[in-house]
Amino acid sequence: MAAKRMGPELLEMVAERFKALSDRARLSLLQELRGGPRTVNELVEATQMGQANVSRHLSQLFAAGLVSRERDGVYVRYELADKDVLKLCELVCGRIETELTERRRVIAGR
Repeated sequence: MAAKRMGPELLEMVAERFKALSDRARLSLLQELRGGPRTVNELVEATQMGQANVSRHLSQLFAAGLVSRERDGVYVRYELADKDVLKLCELVCGRIETELTERRRVIAGR
C-alpha cells in the first residue's frame, strides 16, 4: 500500500509535532506521564526540573496535542493525549539500539 502524499498544511502539522518531540526535557515529561496522570509538582519532583521549566514544556506539549490537562481543585493534572507517541519513541529507540549494535560489531571486527 503506497503512502499518500502530504500537502503543505499536513507537512507543517507533522513538523510541529516533531518539534514538540525534539527536546530532551519534553521527552522526559512524556516518559513520566507514561505511568498515568501527574500534577506539575509531581513532574517537578520526578524530573528534577524547575517548576517554571516543567510548566513551559507542558504548555508546548499541550499546544502540540501530545498531552491533555484537567483541573483537580487547585492542581492541574496532565496526561498523555496520544499514547501512540510512545510507540514512535519506542520505534526510534529500537532503531538506535540496532545502529549501536552494528557499530559495536564493526568496531570489534577491526
